Amino acid sequence: MKGLRILVLAPFCDPDAVSMPYVAYCHAAALAQIHDVTLAIASPVENNVRRANGQFRGVEVVRMPTLERIHAWSFRRIFKNNFDSQALTAFAYPFSLAFEWYAWRQLRCRILTGDFDVVLRILPLTAVLPSPFAFLLRKGPIPFVIGPINGGLPWPSGFSQLVRQKEWVSNLRGLYRFLPFARSTYRYAGAIIAASSQTYAEFAVYRDKMFFIPENGVSRSLCSDDTRRTQPDDKLELIFVGGLVPRKACDLALRAAAPLLKAGLARFTVVGGGPERNSLEQLVVALGVERDVVFTGWLRLEQVLIRLRSADVLVFPSLRDFGGGVVFEALACGAVPVVADFGGPGDIVYSEVGYKAPLTDESDVVMQVANALKELARDRDVLERLRRQGMAYARERLTWDAKAQDTSKVLDWVVGRGQKPDLRPPKVFDAGLGLLRENTVPCPGISAPRPL
Repeated sequence: MKGLRILVLAPFCDPDAVSMPYVAYCHAAALAQIHDVTLAIASPVENNVRRANGQFRGVEVVRMPTLERIHAWSFRRIFKNNFDSQALTAFAYPFSLAFEWYAWRQLRCRILTGDFDVVLRILPLTAVLPSPFAFLLRKGPIPFVIGPINGGLPWPSGFSQLVRQKEWVSNLRGLYRFLPFARSTYRYAGAIIAASSQTYAEFAVYRDKMFFIPENGVSRSLCSDDTRRTQPDDKLELIFVGGLVPRKACDLALRAAAPLLKAGLARFTVVGGGPERNSLEQLVVALGVERDVVFTGWLRLEQVLIRLRSADVLVFPSLRDFGGGVVFEALACGAVPVVADFGGPGDIVYSEVGYKAPLTDESDVVMQVANALKELARDRDVLERLRRQGMAYARERLTWDAKAQDTSKVLDWVVGRGQKPDLRPPKVFDAGLGLLRENTVPCPGISAPRPL
């Protein structure tokens, strides 16, 4: 079947960046391998996108010089280059609307004369930033699809880390529903792709046109058949990768690993930087495990992947992680993930590839993670089985190619070229319990969590 002609809206996608800009570019580039993709971007990322030389039908650069200067100055001076700030999302609202309005004016004639089959918005990824395109295309001539979208994770109680990081603006999130285009975005979208079970549940009123596709992915070249095998007397190589900020909860990882470290059964590498580094270094000393813990600071992606390939276990009890890209990378590299059962990591890890610790309270999570690490240190056959199955899982389900194929199924259905795909979330909302529970009919490759 001939590929679709897709207009992809991704203003700040960037192959040379990290986090959402990088994820969006990889998704768009993977779609361009099987469809005629025209990529609409903002001018600050033009050079990086063109240098990457993706197989796009075309790249449309939307130029807003005055607004872009205001945005860049504010990000640098007001937000201190902090991508982790929730206030940054609220601040981005007018700029997001402006980009789509300028893009519509620039591409309107091509849309109305049949140059595209469908419009897909993949950035902004957050669900609270609406799209004028959905309203402008409400009567056609082509459908509008949004996603994967993510966000809306609640702030679990019982964790001092979240108390330290929660911003006042998070209490205002629900007000986005009253912003211009907020309701029309989801009412008029032909399909809504959610990147997490939590977001899927938030928009469950539109379940007839909702699908689940994870936020992140990995390149197929990263997935290799790792033939390494540890010996029973080898130390367990543990690793944490991420920003050293409260919600990433590296302190919980270190506390859980402390018994093995004290017994000389493990080593721990902490990759990343941030405001928590000093307190984490002090914690390591207080735990008496400084001999077997190394802080590397920030590393380039290539160096991170080398570290992951030599690690046995990714210890990543992040308390509020929307995507969890490092979990995808760990699975592909052969590091068994031990994660918190929440958000993106909780959706991706399942019993045959790793461990999930329910978010109860700090001491209980530490105990659950510690039990998982003890089992892996004690039984290297379990470690090897999970490692092999995790790498196979990454190759089959977590690559950018797999993500593009799933997205294609949604787009084909929207334009009337295929059947409705069965892309359900790994968890469903249980109204009786008031929380998400494992889906009784899970997505392919997803099953119940390994008990801890």
